[in-house]
Parts: sequence; structure tokens; C-alpha cells
Amino acid sequence: MAKAKFIFTALHNSFKVKVPNLESLSVTQIQEIEAFVKQRKGIFDFASYSFSIQKRLDFKSFQELVTLSGIDALFEEEALKVKKRERIGFGQYKGMFYDELPDSYLLWLLGNYHGPDKKHIEQELKKRGK
Repeated sequence: MAKAKFIFTALHNSFKVKVPNLESLSVTQIQEIEAFVKQRKGIFDFASYSFSIQKRLDFKSFQELVTLSGIDALFEEEALKVKKRERIGFGQYKGMFYDELPDSYLLWLLGNYHGPDKKHIEQELKKRGK
């Protein structure tokens, strides 16, 4: 019998777990996972083969909880990728993100601005292929 594979991702006040091999599990195994999620007032999404539970929990605690519940599984932790966005701190677009600025303004800044944020301007224009 195949073991469930859980890919754990910690979120701000909850966690999400993907079960990529859900189709290869037995009906009993799926029911055990469903009961585990329901007991913790979580939501199982069969369309994405994942479940989420509104509880702050780290990876090690999640592993222990699943093991204590009697579910035989393999575990993998996935880090949430957070994209850092820089804001412009001056001029008519102050407070906006560089990726929200019009091309014309970025090009104007490239030729006329010589401050510490020049690298953000150059990076954004490079991303846009300008």
C-alpha cells in the first residue's frame, strides 16, 4: 500500500498541505486524511489535492500530529516564496511599487535621477526588457 505524501507549507496563521499522490491512495487512507482535516476544522480541496487548516503550526509539530493520529505518511517541507517589492519614496508616484510605474516615467527617471534607488529603476526596466 502506498504512503501518503504530504508537502507542508506554513502560512501566516495557517498551513497548507499538498497530497500529490492522492490518486494512488486507497479509499480508507483518503478517509483517514479527510477525518484528520475535519477534526481540525480544516478544508480539503480535492480539485487541488490539498488541505488547509487555520492553525499556526510548524513542520515538526505537524509531523508529530499526523503520526499520532495513525496516518502513515512521508513528509516534505516547502518554503513559501515571498516576492519583495520595492516602493518609490519620492516624486509624483511616491508610495507606489516600482513594478506599477509607467514605462515613460521609469525611462525619464533613468536619465534624470541619480539617487540611491537608481538600482531599482534599472532592475525594473531590465525586467520589462527596456
